[in-house]
Amino acid sequence: MRLKIGVLGAGHLGKIHLKCISQLSDNYELIGFFDPNSEVSAKVASELGYRAFDSVEDLIEACDVVDIVTPTLSHFDCAVKALRARKHLFVEKPITHTLDEAKQLIKLADEAGVHAQVGHVERFNPAFSSAEPHIKNPMFIEAHRLAEFNPRGTDVSVVMDLMIHDIDIVLSLVPSNIKKISASGVAVVSETADIANARIEFDNGCVANLTASRISLKNMRKMRLFQRDAYITVDFLDKGAEVLRMNEVQGDIDPYAMVLDLPNGTKKQISFENPEVRPNNAIKDELESLSKSIRDSTTVNVSLEDGMRALEVAQQITEKLNISINLLA
Repeated sequence: MRLKIGVLGAGHLGKIHLKCISQLSDNYELIGFFDPNSEVSAKVASELGYRAFDSVEDLIEACDVVDIVTPTLSHFDCAVKALRARKHLFVEKPITHTLDEAKQLIKLADEAGVHAQVGHVERFNPAFSSAEPHIKNPMFIEAHRLAEFNPRGTDVSVVMDLMIHDIDIVLSLVPSNIKKISASGVAVVSETADIANARIEFDNGCVANLTASRISLKNMRKMRLFQRDAYITVDFLDKGAEVLRMNEVQGDIDPYAMVLDLPNGTKKQISFENPEVRPNNAIKDELESLSKSIRDSTTVNVSLEDGMRALEVAQQITEKLNISINLLA
């Protein structure tokens, strides 16, 4: 069964979604898109050959699934219209502009009985997918998400623009409530934080230290995770993963192996693993996963509740940043 899908928003990311959906012909029938900018709409329709609808309502009425790739401020209004029409939903991150809006969407989606997924695309990054099976109860997490300056996106803080990706990943990995959040940052070229650091402490003792910058000289998207007897690195940008593991020495010791003599008299051998990273198109995969969830009546990979949790933490970090920035002003 192919699902009829329409895209709201034909900007930079919207065009990527359109192209990805057109490659998922076994899952979706792409009926077209809507963008309020008539010039953008005409250009995309002419260059890419997709049908441009005259209104949000017309597009929603014609499809089974609504893919929202509009600016964050309009996520809520578009999603409400889709859910009230009982359409399945995909909405880019962050889920909404406010927590109250996110709570309302969750209620509406539950009442409508539809599937709704949030576009936290790094969940589908092949490096993370290859490392995730090795991640068991991490107790310290360090992430650096650095980007070269790009005027696009500076209407929101670096937390909502970049750090929210790592916030979502951390929340998906740590099965514990948050105890404390602290943060600091600097507004360098915009009115909101352009570089920020946040420390998230969990009730189970885990600590996550997240750094995000959009004024870096080079791009970087790396995460390091430390857990009992293992150290795991994930490179979201260059698509790589490595697992360093410490195992109890049993039997004869390989003369070429790295062995540690511990103070208690035991020995541990260090082993290195490079999980296979299979190249993929993460946006294409997340859209495909929604179609499978709808078809098989299974839970979506990134729920509206997941999106709300990431937004809540991001907003708490932003509040801490605003305090530190105002103190420096």
